[in-house]
Amino acid sequence: MALTTFENLAVWQRSCDQAVEVCLAVETWKNFALRDQMQRSAISVPSNIAEGHERDSAGDFIRFLRIAKGSNGELRTQAYIAERLGLLSEESARGIVSESKEISAMLQGLVRSIESRRDSAKS
Repeated sequence: MALTTFENLAVWQRSCDQAVEVCLAVETWKNFALRDQMQRSAISVPSNIAEGHERDSAGDFIRFLRIAKGSNGELRTQAYIAERLGLLSEESARGIVSESKEISAMLQGLVRSIESRRDSAKS
């Protein structure tokens, strides 16, 4: 894609930061199912942004951004569950949820931007 490299996208950078924070926050949990699922969801967000960008097609990029947005929603849900189980403090869960919501909004904005450019090119 002509837009930039995925490494320069703010949403990719922030989702990488969040993935690292989540992986570190849950690494000692004995609840392996939730720990692994939270790590997978968190890692999936920047991974899908990168994969979609590297496909070099606006349609593919949009599809992978939507997948990343879905993984981001999974992560938010898992943070709520972890808090209810007493695995995450209210403050930690709130931090993950807040950052996740901002990343979701950034992903949606990027989708709209790409769709707009694609639609303008068709005109």
